[in-house]
Amino acid sequence: MKKILSLCAWGILAALMAFPARAQNTANRPSASPATPSRPTISIWPGTAPGSEDWTHSERVTEGPGGSKVYANVVQPTLTVYLPEKAGANRTAIILCPGGAMRMLGFAEPERTAEWLNSKGIAAFILKYRVVPDASAGIVRSAGSQQAGIPQRKMPMGMGKELSFREILDRRGNANPVPDDQEHLKVIRMAIADGRQAIRILRRDAANYGIDPQRIGILGFSAGGGVAIGTAATESPDAYPDFAATIYGPSLVDVTVPPQGAPLFIAVMDAHFNVTNGCAALFALWKEANRPVEFHVYDHGSGPASGMPVATWTDRLYDWLVARKLVTE
Repeated sequence: MKKILSLCAWGILAALMAFPARAQNTANRPSASPATPSRPTISIWPGTAPGSEDWTHSERVTEGPGGSKVYANVVQPTLTVYLPEKAGANRTAIILCPGGAMRMLGFAEPERTAEWLNSKGIAAFILKYRVVPDASAGIVRSAGSQQAGIPQRKMPMGMGKELSFREILDRRGNANPVPDDQEHLKVIRMAIADGRQAIRILRRDAANYGIDPQRIGILGFSAGGGVAIGTAATESPDAYPDFAATIYGPSLVDVTVPPQGAPLFIAVMDAHFNVTNGCAALFALWKEANRPVEFHVYDHGSGPASGMPVATWTDRLYDWLVARKLVTE
């Protein structure tokens, strides 16, 4: 019997995975060191992030695979800085959005990707964006509602049926299994606002990091891919990424590709619940808008239909960046 799993459930699984053990051709990508050095972080909003001023819960940090961190209840968005050696830097920058079903952020995969990007001369910045408060925190109430004794509402996990390619395309690429949950959607929009603010901050302070303000991209994993797509679909000139990539991450909101839509790179496995069809819909929407897009679909073989079956998606991404003259070899 076919298992019906939600996009959220797969996202949580993917967020806890490092690069798969059966990944191929990893010789040219550095692995994370046992003791990851402390990295500088940037608070992207002055004061409290807009929209979550009444949140009163506290961020929770636990240990993930290989000693990496997993964050929940994020209130204050930040960028963690990974800069390449100055001698090999090519002035391109990529913001990395972790996955975690909009309920947590697993840093294992973006940390390893950041190290690989640095080895290619690319600056990397891991975005810790706002997520739905966990079950213990619920949806935080305003001070007034707390005083009135209004009970907290817990977020559903979003179980639902698998959507076909046509269904997701008709929803403008929205593969969110709970598209009508307004509280969930509110947090997704906050996360997208964090992505746009990260672009603004890096563009403003580009000289401080040795990057080109016209070569700032955003890449997301799983739910983080949805954040990256939402960021790329902005009409705000000061927050527009110069390119975007999503790794097994469909959109979580309806998509309208702007006339100047950023070039898009997509990589996904076949048979990944709602994700494969969601990524295929993104490809179709970018083609419909006559904007550049590259799409890779990998056979999951005997492995789980989530995450990525091979590590060489990074090579394809780098080839694409070179071909589009977004990096220089």
